[in-house]
Amino acid sequence: MAIKIITDSGSDLPIEYIKRFNVSVVNLSVHFNHEKMPGDMDAETFYHKMRESKALPTTASPSPLDFLDKFKEVEEGTDILVICMSSNISSTYQTAMMALDMYREEGHTNRIEIIDSKTFSGGLSLVVGLAAQWAESCKNLTELKEKVVHQCKEVKAFFTLETLENVIKGGRLNRLSGAVASVLNIKLLLKISEEGTVEVVEKTRGMQNALKALLARLEEKQHDYEKAVIAIVHSNCEKRALEIKDRILEKHPFKEVLFSNMGPIMGTYAGEGGVGIAF
Repeated sequence: MAIKIITDSGSDLPIEYIKRFNVSVVNLSVHFNHEKMPGDMDAETFYHKMRESKALPTTASPSPLDFLDKFKEVEEGTDILVICMSSNISSTYQTAMMALDMYREEGHTNRIEIIDSKTFSGGLSLVVGLAAQWAESCKNLTELKEKVVHQCKEVKAFFTLETLENVIKGGRLNRLSGAVASVLNIKLLLKISEEGTVEVVEKTRGMQNALKALLARLEEKQHDYEKAVIAIVHSNCEKRALEIKDRILEKHPFKEVLFSNMGPIMGTYAGEGGVGIAF
């Protein structure tokens, strides 16, 4: 039975995966000074505009109609699995649930399950990428949902940022942690918590030490390299991220790497120069 995967633009899923597995993406909106950007705004254009803008861009969850439109595009007889970014940093999951009620009220019969992944960016990229692969072999939607829910609980995601300005202004990190880190070139190793929020794990001096701390987290988990997949995301610093990828694969020969530039939603909070991993 065919199963359609839908996610949101907090996932940073690589373009090649979107095309290969026909994943639909519901875009959150990005505004610069009250000007709404196109939903398909590419990362290069976004980072260029953010660099020139005096004010931090703002983001907003999609409307229920955005999800409803995606649901109605799926042909009758095809089950749908929706995997949303953490409900503790965005109302996107709640919006998708509202759209499901609207879909049912209109009399549509496709079965839809919606998951609050409790993760985002690289963590969500990894979950959605695996779900898209599993959707081709799972017997039914129930089996796929169980596998994805389990994966959401298992995934570990860490990242470090060149600057904390955006993540503090955007309310994703408390100002005290940010103020401390701004002194003496302190860099923070951050993680996505079990609740789907941002937590400080470690403080280091300088970016190179922060990246070493990031890589050290890979030692915390056993990896079956014949099956294991890792996601690597960056905020417009491809060279740095490719170096990290090479360093990871030298020691940890993951079967597959999902490599992507953070889109406008995550890039708004990360700022330029950030790198994250999820495994």
